[in-house]
Amino acid sequence: MKSLHLISLLLQYPTTQLVEVLDDLRDRLAADPALPSDTIEQLAPLIARLKASDIYDAQEAYVELFDRGRAHSLHLFEHVHGESRDRGQAMVDLRRRYLEAGLDPVAKELPDYLPLFLDYCSTLPEAQARDTLAEPGLVLVALGARLAEKQSDYAPLFALLCDIAGIEMDAEAASSMPPPEDPETLEELDQQWEEEEIRFSAEAAPNPNAACPQVNAMVERMREPSLAATDRRN
Repeated sequence: MKSLHLISLLLQYPTTQLVEVLDDLRDRLAADPALPSDTIEQLAPLIARLKASDIYDAQEAYVELFDRGRAHSLHLFEHVHGESRDRGQAMVDLRRRYLEAGLDPVAKELPDYLPLFLDYCSTLPEAQARDTLAEPGLVLVALGARLAEKQSDYAPLFALLCDIAGIEMDAEAASSMPPPEDPETLEELDQQWEEEEIRFSAEAAPNPNAACPQVNAMVERMREPSLAATDRRN
């Protein structure tokens, strides 16, 4: 399931480097027989918008959707453990899984960041990758439902992940995980982020105009001839 790391790119903070490889990314997803036959059709609106948008507009829309509250947070444990101590232990356990798989995340992201988790899944054998992806199934279903309600073009991406994991996106499953309470004012948002920064030792937000290190690393992986050759043989 190496294409899971390509899908994870689409969930990253948009950069010019990402936009430059969108055509190649789309073609490689279309050529993967392990993915549903309608994968490109599902992702076409998102890819088209990212290609056509001014990069600053795309970045602003991304931050507004995923970073200004918890309802659409891409940090998986945010939806399960919230601010409880259990989240910290879950982080440690997940990072240990990455290390045991030979991965050592260097990006300034917590281990439960969904694109990192997808990249981890992409290193596993297909059956194991699907089973591992299904572990946060309720979170994927809930996020997909919330994004669909907002008519976001990211919603089909979560439907695709659920399809890959063999999870049904139904209303009952989505409603089993009500959205967390998001801050209603900028002051509440600042306070929430400040608390999380202290609690989880998160680094300050990166320059919005700078390239994301995790995206750059993944883009470089896409451009490696050896990886492309392996994909063609598969």
